Amino acid sequence: MFKKFSHEDVSAQNQVKASVQRKIRQSIAEEYPGLEPVLDDLIPKKSPLIVVKCQNHLNLVVVNNVPLFFNIRDGPYMATLRLLHQYPNVMKKFQVDRGAIKFVLSGANIMCPGLTSPGGVLDEEVLEDTPVAIMAEGKQHALAIGYTKMSAKDIKNVNKGIGVDNMHYLNDGLWKMLRLE
Repeated sequence: MFKKFSHEDVSAQNQVKASVQRKIRQSIAEEYPGLEPVLDDLIPKKSPLIVVKCQNHLNLVVVNNVPLFFNIRDGPYMATLRLLHQYPNVMKKFQVDRGAIKFVLSGANIMCPGLTSPGGVLDEEVLEDTPVAIMAEGKQHALAIGYTKMSAKDIKNVNKGIGVDNMHYLNDGLWKMLRLE
């Protein structure tokens, strides 16, 4: 998704009205209940909220020139990895085994065997089409953010094919873009 993302992929930047800002804050609060106490610090009510429209129907939510969330079309908002490293417990977590790390870091989708092998860990409550943080065996920070293709129970039972779509990973274009000027 963000493999070759750069400033050239940005098509428009719009400061949103207060009503749209409230709607974005509300949907983020619903998706990430763990962020509720710090949401006023992340997205201050008086600070301008900018929605950056990019190619492939991608929207970035930017506050103080720092991308915090992204979504595709009108899908759920997903936290960027930098935000996830600051607040690690806001998303459900899957863990991949050591063998999958280099593939995930090059942008590959997460396959079911990488999640169900001895080094992998699944959160049983995760349903299909849910944003999840992808952790690595033996590491403390998330290495990717993905979107489940099937529920955790199906991943465990089927154990074949793509389990999680890799949306954003360490060292991709969005990670390298510290600020959006």
